[in-house]
Amino acid sequence: MITPKSPAKIDTVRAIQWSDDCLKLLDQRRLPTQVEYLELCTVEEVAAAIRDMVVRGAPAIGIAAAYGVVLAATHAWREQQDTWKQVLTEKLLQLRGARPTAVNLRWAIDRMQAIAKNCQGDPFSMLLAEARGIHQQDIEANLEMGRIGAEYLRNCHAVLTHCNTGSLATGGFGTALGVIRTAFSNHFIESVYVAETRPWLQGSRLTAWELQQDHIPVTLVADSTAAFLMQAGKIGWVIVGADRVAANGDVANKIGTYSHAVNARHHGLGFMVVAPVSTIDPGTSTGADIEIEERKPGELLEFSNVRIAPAGVQAYNPVFDITPAGLVTVLVTEKGAIETPDREKIRSLLR
Repeated sequence: MITPKSPAKIDTVRAIQWSDDCLKLLDQRRLPTQVEYLELCTVEEVAAAIRDMVVRGAPAIGIAAAYGVVLAATHAWREQQDTWKQVLTEKLLQLRGARPTAVNLRWAIDRMQAIAKNCQGDPFSMLLAEARGIHQQDIEANLEMGRIGAEYLRNCHAVLTHCNTGSLATGGFGTALGVIRTAFSNHFIESVYVAETRPWLQGSRLTAWELQQDHIPVTLVADSTAAFLMQAGKIGWVIVGADRVAANGDVANKIGTYSHAVNARHHGLGFMVVAPVSTIDPGTSTGADIEIEERKPGELLEFSNVRIAPAGVQAYNPVFDITPAGLVTVLVTEKGAIETPDREKIRSLLR
């Protein structure tokens, strides 16, 4: 298991593990009522796990994909040693297409393939070391983002977060939830409000569960309660993660994020986006260029496999929305924080 090097207070959940030459993922579809790990031994199984939401969250998807490349390369080497690199490229097509919006998936696969090109002989050891490196670096980046972001929350009392950005969505500790964990540990905040995050309920099923595991006071609210919460003066900041940040600072994140950003601006509250540098995509000029994944209408029309909408009603189910950079108070990365992010500030950070 990958563990952090920092002595800081750490979370208790590890959703991604490598053991016995297989990838083990905590099945997030079953939380919070069941804690079950799935053992994945082929790249096809990893791609299906990403597509079917066994694992979710941009950093976690990237890490899972990195381990998926290890499995793909190992099988390619066993099948056809003379041309295994070409076989590997073909095997990874399904993995690349598993989730289109989160840039970390593509980033991790490209990084792993760059290592594979230089492998001579059995690629297993080199690629596993690289995947473990990606995993470890993500945890360390989360710890650093937690330290940087928490400084903005001194004397904040309470914050609101949306979706899940903790250990379940990363290699460990979390992005936005990592900031919250650090702030709570430092006594900067006292409690957390969690938006339920329809329709997959990542807030109520996952974030509330994670915070409860670490004994951080958590209050669940309906997504539509957020503006009233702000109006009532119960929170000081809204803190979210990101699935992709465009070159100009526009942010793609879980559907509902844009609404929180608009409401936070109206009520004079801070809006913080926490994401590793790997989530910034300099090749995407603005948020308008980001492909927005749509999922099956049944996720809205049904609940626990029971139809809740009248027969014949249609549903529009985008997974993400775009928050314009102008609504972001601060973008926190492991390389530093960018207040009121724009194209030049992001270019400078990446440089």
